[in-house]
Amino acid sequence: MPVEVLLKTKIDKLGAEADVVSVRPGYARNFLVPQGHAVLATSATKRQIEQLRQKRAQREAEELNAAQEVAGKINKLKLSFTLTAGQGQDKVFGSVTAHDILEKLKAEGFEVDRKALKLEKPIKDTGDHEIVVALHSEVSARLKVNVVVPAPEVSEEEEGKGKKGAARKPRKAEKAE
Repeated sequence: MPVEVLLKTKIDKLGAEADVVSVRPGYARNFLVPQGHAVLATSATKRQIEQLRQKRAQREAEELNAAQEVAGKINKLKLSFTLTAGQGQDKVFGSVTAHDILEKLKAEGFEVDRKALKLEKPIKDTGDHEIVVALHSEVSARLKVNVVVPAPEVSEEEEGKGKKGAARKPRKAEKAE
């Protein structure tokens, strides 16, 4: 038989503060009440609901404002990554992962949860990409990521002779002559 409890704090997949929820008696008795996350819902505790709802509304408004502020800054941000490529410049070695993006964001001063990045698979293509960052249930930002390949370095010898005429080491048989 379920027991009704009044939540004092937000608990994932159960509810937020000031919610009256039905839970199993053992969960309420062994976890929620002793940890201070909830109290049994009685007529006296139901009077506290209004005070807790005001606290909840204030917290949610602060979280929303903070998320909107961070979203505005992330929308203006453009991250650049350099990957190495093969000789034909069409085969890219490595990729840009969510971890790489989070490290760059951290270096820029943004603390973003890994689950907030909506990156389905690592970026393996060069060029500009746009990634959605879900900062709040109502706020998301669009992060611009540019992946580039450095220009191949050409030495002075290769420049003058071309790739086929590049200097090579003589073989042992040629040394003996």
